[in-house]
Amino acid sequence: MKKIHYSEIKGDSKGFMMLFGAMLAVLAIALSAAWYMEHNGHHVTGMNNQLVWGMPHVLAIFLIVAASGALNVASIGTVFGKVIYKPLGRLSSLISIALLIGGLAVLVLDLGRPDRLIVAMTNYNFKSIFAWNINFYVGFIAVVALYLWAQMDRHMNKYAKAIGTFAFVWRLALTTATGSIFGFLVAREAFDSAVMAPLFINMSFSFGLAAFSMILIIANNGTGRELGSAVVNRMGKLLGLFAAGVLYFTTIQHLTNLYAAQHIGVENFILADGGVYTFLFWAVQVVLGGLIPIAMLLYPGRNISISTLFTASSLIVVGGIAQIYVIVIAAQAWPLNMFPGMEVSSSFGDGVITRYVPSSPEVALGLGGFAITALIVLLGLKVLRFLPNSLANSVADPHYQTKTE
Repeated sequence: MKKIHYSEIKGDSKGFMMLFGAMLAVLAIALSAAWYMEHNGHHVTGMNNQLVWGMPHVLAIFLIVAASGALNVASIGTVFGKVIYKPLGRLSSLISIALLIGGLAVLVLDLGRPDRLIVAMTNYNFKSIFAWNINFYVGFIAVVALYLWAQMDRHMNKYAKAIGTFAFVWRLALTTATGSIFGFLVAREAFDSAVMAPLFINMSFSFGLAAFSMILIIANNGTGRELGSAVVNRMGKLLGLFAAGVLYFTTIQHLTNLYAAQHIGVENFILADGGVYTFLFWAVQVVLGGLIPIAMLLYPGRNISISTLFTASSLIVVGGIAQIYVIVIAAQAWPLNMFPGMEVSSSFGDGVITRYVPSSPEVALGLGGFAITALIVLLGLKVLRFLPNSLANSVADPHYQTKTE
């Protein structure tokens, strides 16, 4: 591989200004939505006493899960020594930090009382998986920032592999903890499974690489930098394998629940009788976000074009949001089994499937996390040298054409 040169983007084009302005507008709307929900109370949302995690949580969890996976590109280059990925390490680190900050911002603003975060920070509960995650999230930002410094400073570069290895282990722990939030919730029948941890790890690989691929393509096209077929094909094949892994662990998750008699009811609800949840699971998550992009990326003997990679990545992102929506919302919509083996009836609605329709303020707040991510990436690319000047085949992999003939 030839020596890679990096540079900032000028950020003075009409396209850049329009995109930056659009993201600022989305962020302003999101902040207004957060203020509206806090001022009027959460009764203005689609959430209620039975369904307490709504659309903001879905989009926030997607961003947090994708943040871990976006760092995978840097890890493959530094930790596992795959030279073709090394030029992408800086951008990978930037995107992972931006995604995590965007997701955490949504969670904090959806607390209703953001100031109560101080309580969680000053009164630590060692038995709470949520408390564990606060340390994982804050630590992740610090570790990745140090990793980024090691990649960008030639004096620190000798420590890049050691720090990258530590960051790789940290993000596996982070995603495991995020998945364990659901795996440890025994009260919700759709959760309560050790499979949730490896499922979330595979989801992070898939969603993070998809988000990274989309941002890389947009950044290179917007600045006129070449993106060679060597990088595109390598990332595309890897993304297809990650997407297949998500489908595999999703299958294991539902087969495990179907095997347990007490979970058959909620499984029938999700897989067959859940209305919108069943549609999202089969049509959006499995077909649109799984089978179609896998076929596009792993079709034998086919070279992956930039447009194919972008389309497949977009479908995986849409399917990923649908998957988290089904995991989070459908599990809460199914009634709690308060007294196993007994029939429960009351005027409050026990035993009744909860109806949930996301309100516009919830959607606006969730999209604000994506706007924060985009703004951080745009400012980062403009201020510092994150983006390689060229990823042409002659730079990224001079022997690529020979290998494909």
